[in-house]
Amino acid sequence: MDWVSSEATSSITYCPADQDRSIANPRPFLENNILGTYNLVDALRNGKIQRLVHISTDEVYGSANDGESFDEESRLDPSSPYSATKAASDQLVNAWIRTYKVPGMILRCTNNYGPYQHPEKLIPKTIIRGLNDLQVPLYGGGMQVRDWIYVTDFCTAIEKALEKGEVGQTYNVSAGNALTNKDVAQRILRQIGKPLSLMVSTEDRPGHDVRYSLSSERARAKLGWRPRHEFEHALGLTVKWYLENEPWWRPMATKKILSARPWKERW
Repeated sequence: MDWVSSEATSSITYCPADQDRSIANPRPFLENNILGTYNLVDALRNGKIQRLVHISTDEVYGSANDGESFDEESRLDPSSPYSATKAASDQLVNAWIRTYKVPGMILRCTNNYGPYQHPEKLIPKTIIRGLNDLQVPLYGGGMQVRDWIYVTDFCTAIEKALEKGEVGQTYNVSAGNALTNKDVAQRILRQIGKPLSLMVSTEDRPGHDVRYSLSSERARAKLGWRPRHEFEHALGLTVKWYLENEPWWRPMATKKILSARPWKERW
């Protein structure tokens, strides 16, 4: 039996991991990412599984300088309550691997996008606000740089890790699509035929990392993984999905979820 752990709980569930929410209310992230990870790995301590793939995030490394890309040996330097709890969960997994021989490994990935992503995230939030002719808020002007990966490309990385990954190893997963949040918002607005004037600069959130960048050389060399989707095309697929699936996202797209300053909301 193989297990994939993401935003770990005692079972495999969906939880919208979000730095904004963790700033407003850190406790659920401590309970989910730290206690949840403990519950999971300790339950597996005497279990008969082939391997555990724990899903982490590039955010555990903190902000990268211009021209710098973090590899798997880079120091963890999380900036937010969310990323701090994710770093702690990584360390728990590593400890249980070493002490109890849980057959686990860690994948640290860059920003995912694609169908079924929660409306609080940048890309669906921009699509939904744009479609409704609402201003698109960009924290601090939107010059933060993120590396974007289409969700099915990350899924293939998970499959490769289950098939070929080495127990006790960490693999960074990135697609090389480094773009500012402003650039992403511009591309979305152009695709949905809305004016760029909808974009507005808003107050930056506390502890906001300026740039994330990962080297995925190990995953490419050891797992034989490669991303298959070019960003502009996959962004078009994503926009098309949200245009065609309003009944799915509409109940979640509340004023609070689409807030310009979600870290100031009560969660």
